[in-house]
Order: sequence, then structure tokens, then C-alpha cells
Amino acid sequence: MSKLYAGVAAATVAAFLGGSAWYVLSNRANDPFAECRQGQIAGGDIGGPFTLVNPKGETVTDAQVITKPTLVYFGYTFCPDVCPFDMNRNVETVDLLDAQGWDVTPVFISIDPERDTPDAMGDYASNMHPKLIALTGTEEQVKTASLAYKTYYKRQPSEDEFYLMDHSTFTYLMLPGEGFVDFFRRELTSEQMAESVACFLKAGEAGS
Repeated sequence: MSKLYAGVAAATVAAFLGGSAWYVLSNRANDPFAECRQGQIAGGDIGGPFTLVNPKGETVTDAQVITKPTLVYFGYTFCPDVCPFDMNRNVETVDLLDAQGWDVTPVFISIDPERDTPDAMGDYASNMHPKLIALTGTEEQVKTASLAYKTYYKRQPSEDEFYLMDHSTFTYLMLPGEGFVDFFRRELTSEQMAESVACFLKAGEAGS
């Protein structure tokens, strides 16, 4: 990844967070999900078209992946601590929601396509959760998805294959027909996330 891209991505994340309070205040009156939001941002230009590769080696689009309420997370399978914690929290959230009758899909998008091959993603998904959709792609495909979701990632310098990746750690809630509705910070527990997601789903049903 170029230094220019890393700088632009970092600035985009900062702007995304910095402008969120104004966006909420100016749009809250027309926001059907206002009472549910954890991330303090009402919709906005987050998410968008992507083309990635599933564990079978098949090319898939966002329209094929986000067919139900979906929790989207960007990380990598070699991540030693942050990603495992966050993804375990996310799939626990999915299980809590399932017990309440809500069908939510967890999605994991790799930011390390060099090591995260389709086979590696398949192994990761099968070990993590039966509902998990794990996606990789080319460097360009991954960059396009990352830019769509305003995420940041950067490979740390290393002389071998055991490098680490710096990356943002938000989880994004996407709803069919609505797109992005909120993001969750990693400090939230699975119980807190499940409560918030259920609020969105109930509000969506009430407004339909």
C-alpha cells in the first residue's frame, strides 16, 4: 500500500469520526433509527459496491453478500489479538440475536490478501462460526472495499512473512434496503451490541 493511500485512509477515518456529531444533530429529526445509534452517526457515505472472493474461489459482490442484516469487520487471519477478540465478540452477538429470533450474518473481509487466500479464509470461517462469510480478493479489490467503508490498514515493515497489519477496528451494521446504519467500537460487549442491533431491527420492522 502506498504512503499516500495510508494517509488518505487515516484522514478519512478521522473526518468520519470528527463530523459525526454534526451529522447526527442535523439529521436526527428525520432518522427512524435515532434512538438506536451507538456510533453517533446517522447513515452517511459508508459502505458501497465491492467485488471480493469467497472461500470457494468465487467472485461475489456486496449485493450477494449483504442479503440480511450484516455485521461487517475488516481484519486478517494472522492477527494475534485484536481481530480474534473482535470477531469472537461479533459472532457471540450473532448467537445472542439468533436466540431472540433475529437472523444476522457476520462478515469478515481480509486486509491481508497476500496471506489470506480463499483456502485460508475457508479454514478461518469454519473454525469461527457456521454463519461467517469470510472474503478476500486481490490487492485492488480489498483496497476498493476498504475505501468504501472508510477503513484504514497498513502493513508494518518486516523482512519475513510474519508481518503485522495496522488497521481500524470498527464493526459496521448494514441493513438490506438501508445500507450502513451504524458502527460499533471494539469496547462494546456482545450483549451491548446485540441490544443495539435488535433496536435497529425492531425499528426497521416498525417502519416497514
